[in-house]
Amino acid sequence: MSKINEVQQQMMAATKAKDAERKAVLSLLLSALKAKAKDKRADLTEEEENAIIQKEIKLTCEAMEAAPADRDDIRKECQYQLDVYKEFAPAEMSEEEIRKPVQDAPDQLEITAPTIRDNGLVMKQRRRAMKELPKVYDPKQVEKKIYDMWMRGGYFAGKADPDKKPFSIVMPPPNVTGQLHMGHALDATLQDILTRYKRMQGYAALWVPGTDHAGIATQIKVEEMLRKEEGLTRYDLGRDAFLERVWAWKKQYGNRIVEQQKSLGVSCDWDRSRFTMDEGCSKAVRETFCELYEKGLIYKGNRIINWCPHCRTALSDAEVEYKDMPGAFWYIRYPLKDSDDYLTIATTRPETMLGDTGIAVNPADERYQHLVGKTAILPLVGRELPIVADDYVELDFGTGCVKMTPCHDPNDYEVGLRHGLEQILIFDEDARVINGGKYNGLDRYEARKAIVADLEEQGYLIKTEPYNHNVGTCYRCGTTVEPMTSPQWFVKMKPLAEPAIEAVRDGRIKFVPERFSKTYYNWMENVHDWCISRQLWWGHQIPAWYCDDCGHVTVSRTDACECEACHSKHIHRDPDVLDTWFSSALWPFSTLGWPDKSAEDLKFWYPTSVMVTGYDIIFFWVARMIFSGLEQMQDIPFPTVFIHGLVRDDKGRKMSKSPRQRHRPARDGRHLRRRRAALQPHHGQQPRKRYALLR
Repeated sequence: MSKINEVQQQMMAATKAKDAERKAVLSLLLSALKAKAKDKRADLTEEEENAIIQKEIKLTCEAMEAAPADRDDIRKECQYQLDVYKEFAPAEMSEEEIRKPVQDAPDQLEITAPTIRDNGLVMKQRRRAMKELPKVYDPKQVEKKIYDMWMRGGYFAGKADPDKKPFSIVMPPPNVTGQLHMGHALDATLQDILTRYKRMQGYAALWVPGTDHAGIATQIKVEEMLRKEEGLTRYDLGRDAFLERVWAWKKQYGNRIVEQQKSLGVSCDWDRSRFTMDEGCSKAVRETFCELYEKGLIYKGNRIINWCPHCRTALSDAEVEYKDMPGAFWYIRYPLKDSDDYLTIATTRPETMLGDTGIAVNPADERYQHLVGKTAILPLVGRELPIVADDYVELDFGTGCVKMTPCHDPNDYEVGLRHGLEQILIFDEDARVINGGKYNGLDRYEARKAIVADLEEQGYLIKTEPYNHNVGTCYRCGTTVEPMTSPQWFVKMKPLAEPAIEAVRDGRIKFVPERFSKTYYNWMENVHDWCISRQLWWGHQIPAWYCDDCGHVTVSRTDACECEACHSKHIHRDPDVLDTWFSSALWPFSTLGWPDKSAEDLKFWYPTSVMVTGYDIIFFWVARMIFSGLEQMQDIPFPTVFIHGLVRDDKGRKMSKSPRQRHRPARDGRHLRRRRAALQPHHGQQPRKRYALLR
């Protein structure tokens, strides 16, 4: 008996038809099966098998066309039959097989999708058994075909079924600039396990994928491309033309990581894939900004912020990474006015003395109590500095005297506000000196060398001591950030943080493992107002317009044409864009249709069921999703936060997009055996460690 005939006999044993209409529609398909079952040949060649199967494909297509308009189940079943056959029948149908008569179908028989699926796999396996198995597993020969069949069958589609309990996950959106690395693979695998498990349990399951526009990273990528390939800057093109280039880049390269995720086999509902700058998410961002502004929770102010001179943009506190770096303490003599005495000031940044406007001491420090209210003289500059008493100063740190530079230190800024100290900005956006006399134009580190040399020459430098200290760096480029005052947009955090903290304390939201709730509490209880404006062109442009005539600021859900106060047409839009994390904070509900509160997806799938992510973005993203969900939806975004470890390399570094850490599913599959061999002990030796444990 041929392989084809054996499979056909199994197919003919299928369950009986549920109704006459179903039997009639499938008669053409069944007649082909019966004809083959009566074939007496037992040694069909591969070409003959292909011809027979191609005939079935033709007949199945005819059955699909004959199906009534209201019988989607029949068409879907026929489509599955086509998918199965096309996987292993690449040959063209011969004229002889097309014209061969087909006998009538047997009564009361039907072919169901499970039967077709099972027999299709049997047929595949038998045909493979005739060929020599390859020595090395090649995933490209197998996995793509299976995944494509899953996609055509729509098996990952999230369907809102009122008779089923919903289970939903939103994927942490990877950057469009990214390539898959081992950290992404771990994160996606955990979400895939949960989603598939819930599907098998009978839940209505939805896993929403998407990508993040990654404001800073994407703009830098495109600017580098312009500079290398065309010798141009974004300013040469202008804003509109530059943004056209970014969208073109996104179209060409932005889906690379999505295709890599598909190669992993993740079971997302790709038809629902979202982008943080698509039309729906953009509408949600503008609505949120306007709502918070109207409630007084968003404001613009001249406050101390973190500035990256390389990226040329403001950063939030969460975007600053602190690193222990070698430095020094410079001990400087600050003369007292109308006296031969002086105060000794120890500083790690002598260049910032150009912006000093005061000196602070602890009110309980008996050494300096008699000097409070008096004046010191700033070396090299001659500016008079009031001496103030403030509890911020630590009695046993340094000399007990601290120079106040309100524009370039967050603590000095707060002390300066309390005591009314003057604010003098001494660095521009490139971290070059301004308002610094002869030092103007120098880079901050060049200015440091020049100032130290002048202090030593004029007898103000007492001594220098080596000192290691924490230095804030940009989380994107690693450049040392420069604290400085700047007019920026902020979110008022205290009113938002309090209910978000309570949601975790009362158990509505649980961290798994529970210990990570401490990280959450620590950040939320000490959070400062969130700087949300970025000096970029790629991103959600702030919906605020300034009136050139009366100075009023118009914040609008639609593009403004005139000033809402004086109705002048002379208005211009704020050039800044919003922090990327502002749009990401809305992800659990913006992806489900909000701000349309009547959206069916929003009603059925929100709150989502669980958030799966690494512990490194608890404050970047998780905390912001929680307070955004509570504020905009009046409900938690998810009841469970599942925190997993980070995959690190053999040097303890977190996985990133560097070439040596990227995960290419096809390539990594081919080399899996080689890696396993490398990890096996050899002649009593310990295995070589290629990746560290999760941490």
